[in-house]
Amino acid sequence: MRTYDLTPFYRSTVGFDRFFNLLDRAATDGSPGYPPYNIERTGENAYRITVAVSGFSQNELSIVAKENTLTIKGEKSVTENDNKADVLYRGIAARAFERAFQLADFVQVKNASLENGLLHVDLVREIPEAKKPRTIPIATSAAAPQVIDGSAEKAAA
Repeated sequence: MRTYDLTPFYRSTVGFDRFFNLLDRAATDGSPGYPPYNIERTGENAYRITVAVSGFSQNELSIVAKENTLTIKGEKSVTENDNKADVLYRGIAARAFERAFQLADFVQVKNASLENGLLHVDLVREIPEAKKPRTIPIATSAAAPQVIDGSAEKAAA
């Protein structure tokens, strides 16, 4: 069984704790290793899930993003040509699969592509402006408070 150590990500990122916890939990949920997959970080807020789906065509795969769950399903369609061939050894798995990934808040599927037997699903984390951190200016105590209306000046005179 493969294990992924996400410790370097915990040390170098702040605010993504839940995202990496979900990825860590997805890797250790006891699900079978079929089909194998990779999770890559391709940018500051961009990620890519690559799933090895050799033998599956585009119309045999489905990708569904619902709430914070990304589900990738594959069902091999049975053709008459498969039944006519006398297979001596079947080493290429062609069984149906369903792989689910838990996504963090504000992570959305950007696009998906199938090339050379690999299904690439690109994800992006788009944080709304209201949730982004903002810089607060620090005022010095030497600055005099501003007078809002002229009543204070009249009272001093």
